[in-house]
Amino acid sequence: MRNEEKNKVIGGVLYIVATPIGNLADISERALKVLSEVDFVAAEDTRNSLRLLTHFGISKPLVSYYEHNKREKGEEIVSRLAAGESCALVTDAGTPAISDPGEDLVRLCADRGITVTSLPGACAMITALTLSALPTSRFVFEGFLPVAKKERRERLERLALEERTFILHEAPHKLRTTLADLKEILGAERKISLCRELTKLNEEVCRTTLGDAGEMYSSKEPRGEYVLVVEGGSGIAEKGSHISFDSPEEALEYFLGQGMSKNDAIKAAAKELGMSRNELYGILIGK
Repeated sequence: MRNEEKNKVIGGVLYIVATPIGNLADISERALKVLSEVDFVAAEDTRNSLRLLTHFGISKPLVSYYEHNKREKGEEIVSRLAAGESCALVTDAGTPAISDPGEDLVRLCADRGITVTSLPGACAMITALTLSALPTSRFVFEGFLPVAKKERRERLERLALEERTFILHEAPHKLRTTLADLKEILGAERKISLCRELTKLNEEVCRTTLGDAGEMYSSKEPRGEYVLVVEGGSGIAEKGSHISFDSPEEALEYFLGQGMSKNDAIKAAAKELGMSRNELYGILIGK
C-alpha cells in the first residue's frame, strides 16, 4: 500500500494558482500549501503578490511575469522548471491564464513537455455570471473590448448577433463610454448586470437595461473594477444594432459568416437593409 502525501508539490511542475479577487478568506487550503512549498512564484505584479504572501506568512522568491516581459521571463521560468524546480503562477487577482499573459506560459510549457496543473479558485467572470440573473447554461467571455474605434465597433457588431450571455471586463474610467457603445449597437432594452467590488464589503450588483444603466451612470461616478454580464440576443440583427453594409452581397456574406442558415441570413439582411426577402433570395441564388 502506497503512502503518498496528499497534494504533494513536485519538482518540474508549473502550478496555476487562483488567488482571491477581493476577500482573502476565499483562498483555498491547497493554494496555501502549494504557495508555501514551490521553489518560486511567478507573479503579474510582484508587489501585490508579496503583500498576499506576507499576509499568509509565506516567504518565497518572486519572478516578475507580465505582458511586456513574458517572452524573456517565460523562457527563464521554463528553463528552471526543466531543471527540476517547481513554480506557482499567480495573477493580481483571480485565476491566471484567463485574459492574462499566463496563457502564453502554459502554452510554452505544453510545447516543451513541462507538466502544468491548475488549482481551481476565485474567478471574477464566473462570480459575476452567477449573480447576474441572466442565462448561465451557455455564455461567452470577451474580456476587455478593443480600444481602437474600428476594431471595437466590429467586435460589438458581432456581439449584437451573439445569442449567448456574454461577459466583459471594464475599468471605471471607461465604463460610461462602453455603456454608450453597447446601447448604440445592441439597443437600449438589452438586459445587463453590472458587478463591482465582488466579494468585498461594498459588493454591488445592478441588474438593469443598457438604456437605464447609461442614464444612471450619467450622474453616478463609476468606482472600482466592473464585470459586465450582458443578455444574449436573438441571433439576428435587432433594432438599434446599426450594422452598416456597402451592398446586399456584403450583408449576406456577413450573416452567413456568422454561422447562420441561408434563410436566417436572408431574414437578418432584409431587416438590416430594408429590402424584401425575395430580392435578397434572388441575389443569394445568383451568387
